[in-house]
Amino acid sequence: MNHDPAATRYENRPLIIALVGTLSLAVSMGIGRFAFTPLMPMMLHDGLLDLETASWLASANYVGYLLGALLCALQPSVWKQAGWSPLRSSIMVRSSLALTCLLTAAMALDMPSAWPWLRFCAGLVTSFAFVFTSSWCLGHLSRLHAPAAGGVVYAGPGVGITISGLLAGLMVQLGWHAPAGWLAVAVLAALMTALVWHAFRTPDALLAQTPSSPNITPVSSSFTEKASLTLAYGLSGFGYIITATFLPVIARTALPASAWPDFFWPMLGTGVAIGALIASRIPSRIDQRLLLMICYLMQATGVALSNGFPSLLGFAVGSILVGLPFTAITFFAMQVGRRLHPHAPSAIIGLLSAAFGLGQIVGPPMAAALIARAPSTAMGLSWSLDIAAVSLLIGALMYFGMVKRFPLRH
Repeated sequence: MNHDPAATRYENRPLIIALVGTLSLAVSMGIGRFAFTPLMPMMLHDGLLDLETASWLASANYVGYLLGALLCALQPSVWKQAGWSPLRSSIMVRSSLALTCLLTAAMALDMPSAWPWLRFCAGLVTSFAFVFTSSWCLGHLSRLHAPAAGGVVYAGPGVGITISGLLAGLMVQLGWHAPAGWLAVAVLAALMTALVWHAFRTPDALLAQTPSSPNITPVSSSFTEKASLTLAYGLSGFGYIITATFLPVIARTALPASAWPDFFWPMLGTGVAIGALIASRIPSRIDQRLLLMICYLMQATGVALSNGFPSLLGFAVGSILVGLPFTAITFFAMQVGRRLHPHAPSAIIGLLSAAFGLGQIVGPPMAAALIARAPSTAMGLSWSLDIAAVSLLIGALMYFGMVKRFPLRH
């Protein structure tokens, strides 16, 4: 088989493949999806939107993410019925990254009526980038017998959150306005995209040559087990999204005279990156559903700390605890999904991403509704965080039930 000379440098080097995935997810997830969080206070300060409008903009992004995940989940069967070849992961990743940069820059336009559509489309292409980056990277790493390096891939969202969050905090201190902020993070996304552009040229046929060889296989891979995994993963999407959407606003409300609220979001992002790297070092012989249970409990504790102890220490520790398990949860859940559905990994990754996206969609409107009915904005956000923490506890219990009902054998 003839390989692209530009791609040959990457295809047999696990660390390079993992770092390429890191930057891809930093652009798509860290910036394409989550740059809105640190830029929201700038938009609120400029009078471009209010908290309720911000909630609906966030949900528009998550609706797009859900639709994209569903399209990815349906892709194998739909394209087969249509008589077409499945989409190449490399082409989808590059297209999605380019569109992410353009859609992020377009948010600088003074066209409020277009913002929901821009955020919707950004969520759509972000979902494609996540699913196909995961498929491309995990497929190559499996072929090279280095699946643990996948944890490095899922450090990407944390890297993007941290860099864009620090950049946003600097722009706030310098008195920049929101349009300039959107353009700045779009330039950052374009620079990172340029670094990985040539890597995504390896023929996808290489991925089909690698059989799945996990160290642990399930006794059964029933519909019930897949459904339980999907529902539990969806609860994770709901459980973290209030914090991920409103953390800077919540912190500014609780600490109005402090300079620290601009740094809690980058703290969360740093926790995301570190947690992913830690996850990659955990032996694969450990039941990943138990690890997921621990991650959910940790994240629930972080949400509760930010809510119950709205102080500098409470927000700092809470942000780190919410961030540490974030991509670790994704890494473990995707590995479990690939094990349960090895013949069409893009489909199960898309299905899990769809459940996650649905959980995210519910969160911001629920928070907006509670804020509207509460005696104060702070009280409405507090109620929302309570519900989020409980949902994570329920998800942890579901994983415990899966371990008991569907035991693994080595």
